[in-house]
Amino acid sequence: MEFFRIRRTIPFMRHAKVFNIISLITFLLAVFFLATRGLHFSIEFLGGTVMEVQYKQDAEPEKIRNSLAKQGLTDVSVQTFGTSRDVLIRLPLKAPTDGTTQNDAMKALSEKVMTGLHGDDASAQLKRVEFVGGQVGKELATDGGLALLFVCIGIMVYLAFRFEWRFAVATIIANLHDVVIILGFFSFFQWEFSLPVLAAILAILGYSVNESVVVFDRVRENFKKLRKASVDEVMDASITGTISRTIITHGCTQMMVLSIFFFGGASLHNFALALTIGICFGIYSSVLVAAPLAKYLGASREDFVKPEKKAQLADMP
Repeated sequence: MEFFRIRRTIPFMRHAKVFNIISLITFLLAVFFLATRGLHFSIEFLGGTVMEVQYKQDAEPEKIRNSLAKQGLTDVSVQTFGTSRDVLIRLPLKAPTDGTTQNDAMKALSEKVMTGLHGDDASAQLKRVEFVGGQVGKELATDGGLALLFVCIGIMVYLAFRFEWRFAVATIIANLHDVVIILGFFSFFQWEFSLPVLAAILAILGYSVNESVVVFDRVRENFKKLRKASVDEVMDASITGTISRTIITHGCTQMMVLSIFFFGGASLHNFALALTIGICFGIYSSVLVAAPLAKYLGASREDFVKPEKKAQLADMP
């Protein structure tokens, strides 16, 4: 299905160097922010307490923060959750000082918080409380990093078999470019990096690979069809030929993600935010990063098309 047909081939490769410089600057800025500011990890990774509190009327997060500050709890996260009457409170991990276990210390802390909230508003009701220990947080962070590594290795192996190594390397660099830039956004704005965000990054890896495979599939076809065209002309024709499909696919996906972003509530907000950034950069990198990289690495017609027999016979004495 084609939403529209572009009659004229768009010369993407003519401007590849400009886009590559923009990508390199964006990538280096993301690395800089990650190195200097780091990520704002959620309680799932750092450990701590998550409390869900419900009020009979609309909750006031600022009033709750002030109430917690009076108890000496300043490094806390308070946000509405689900409805305007539900609040999610995240408390950082506190090491026990009186010889009790960590779970007992966190339980005592949650009871102290509820006592303070009841003092300000008697309708405050604790709906859920969860404790995450520091060891569990470290294991989750390690498992998340390993998941990211294995996904990258799997993608490279798949593309190396499906195409050849130049396309595999170009694709994985383009995809890592997307991941680092998403992390850079989260580092710069200090948005909370939670398990849903990690899931969104893994999803974007697969999503972006799919787009690269579509473009490279068309490149392979055009290398066989356009035998007299240069590498740049083949790349331009391939990217132009997939634009209609790209707009339909990513437009529909983005509408779904934006609906989660606006109506999915606080728990899915950063998940949809990471997907939104990833989809935008996934399209960009598949078209304007992966294809030029494959060319720089030496991708050519000979990788997919065997020399014509006539040419071989002409070379014979």
